[in-house]
Amino acid sequence: MSTYLADTAENLTIDGPSATFIYRRLGPRGGVPLVLLNRFRGTIDWWDPALLDRLAAEHDVIVFDDIGVGYSTGTPRDSVEGFTDGAIEFIAALGLSQVDLLGWTLGGIVAQYVTRRRPDLVRKLILAASNLGGQVPGAPAPNAQVRAIMAQPEVTADDLVYLFFPDTDAGRAAGHDYLARVAGRLATGRPEVSEAAATGQFTAIGKSAGIPFDQVLAELETIEQPVLYATGMRDAMIPALGSYTAVQHLSNATLVIYSDAGHAFLFQHAKDFATQVTNFLTA
Repeated sequence: MSTYLADTAENLTIDGPSATFIYRRLGPRGGVPLVLLNRFRGTIDWWDPALLDRLAAEHDVIVFDDIGVGYSTGTPRDSVEGFTDGAIEFIAALGLSQVDLLGWTLGGIVAQYVTRRRPDLVRKLILAASNLGGQVPGAPAPNAQVRAIMAQPEVTADDLVYLFFPDTDAGRAAGHDYLARVAGRLATGRPEVSEAAATGQFTAIGKSAGIPFDQVLAELETIEQPVLYATGMRDAMIPALGSYTAVQHLSNATLVIYSDAGHAFLFQHAKDFATQVTNFLTA
C-alpha cells in the first residue's frame, strides 16, 4: 500500500464572518498558492492523495470545505453565488492577496464566478470537468441515471464509480483504485455532507443550468486570466463538448482531453494531470 503525505496533513482552522473553515495546506510555502474548489457532495477527505502529493511537490496547495459543507461550520448555501462568497471569504481569512484556482465540476463553476467577481484575486484558472452553466447547444441530453444517483440521499461506492469513471473494465478498476486511495481519510472522521448542504448544492446546480446560454458565454468572455480547461471524453455527468465550447470563448485558454477517462480524469490520470497543471502554472 502506498503512503501519501496528503494523508498526514493536519486539519487547520480559520474563522471568517460566516463560518469556521477547516482546511489543509501542503507543499512549499511561497509564491502564489493553489486553492482547490470541490465537487457536489465532496469534502476535503475526497481529494485523491495521489494527485495532492504530486501537486504539492512544487506548489503551496490548499484544500478546504466551503461554508456549511463537511468539516466547516455555517449555514449551507444554495446558489453558486453563495459558494463564491464562501470561497472569497476563506481566501480573505487566510490573508492571501492572490491565488491560482483549480475547480473540479461544481467547484469549477464557483472558480469561474470568483474569477469574474474578483479578477484581481485570481492569477491563473484551472477548470476540471467543469460545466459552463446553461445548456450547451448540441450536447447530449442529461443522463437520467446520473440525475437519479445525484438525487439520492446516499451514494454507494458503485454509484461513485459509475458517476466518475468510464463504464468499462479499465474504468471501473481505476474507480476502485481511487476509492482505495481515499479510504484512509474517510475511515477517520469523515464528516458527511449534510442533507441541507447537499440539497443546497443540487439547487445551485439547477439554477446554474437555467442561465441563458448567451449570458453564460458573455460572462465567460470577460475572463482574461490564462485558463487550463481539462476534461474526460467519457464523462457521463458533464459532456466534453462543454469544455470544447468554452475555450472558443476565452482569450487565453488551453484544452486537454483524456480520451479514456470520465468525470474524475484528474484522479485516473493523476500523474499526467499534475504535470499539466505544474507546466501551466509555471509557464
